[in-house]
Amino acid sequence: MRPVPFAAISSLMALAVGACAAPPGREAAPGAQAGSAPRQCFWTRNVNGFAAADDNVVNVRVSGGDIYQLALFAPCRDVDWAQGVALRSRAGSTVCTGADAELIVPGPLGPNTCQVREVRRLTPEEAAALPSRARP
Repeated sequence: MRPVPFAAISSLMALAVGACAAPPGREAAPGAQAGSAPRQCFWTRNVNGFAAADDNVVNVRVSGGDIYQLALFAPCRDVDWAQGVALRSRAGSTVCTGADAELIVPGPLGPNTCQVREVRRLTPEEAAALPSRARP
C-alpha cells in the first residue's frame, strides 16, 4: 500500500470545503445548513410591516420586500385590530419555523402572546394575490 501525499489530501479537503461555501456575493440564509434544502428564514430586526389576514394568519414584510406568512396555533385575540405587534424569536434573532417564534399583540387587558405554528415565505405571485387588507 502506497502512502498518499499530504499535499493531495490537503487539496481535496480545500476543494470540498470550498464547494460547501455560499456563492460569491450572496450571503447564506440565516440558519441554512450545508447539504440541506435552503431554509426560509428571516431576521426579526428586518421586519418592517405586518397585516393580519384574520385572527389565525399574519403576514409580515421584511427588508428586501419578501413577505412571510405566519400561521398561528390558535386564534390570536385583537391581532386583526392591532396597530403594532412584536415578533419574538426563541432561536436567537432569526425565525425559520413556527417553533421559533411567537407574536405579542397589545390588548386592552395587557399583551396577548400567540404561538406561531408555521412560517412560509410567499412567492411573488402569492404576495401579489393577497387582498389589500392582508398585504403588509
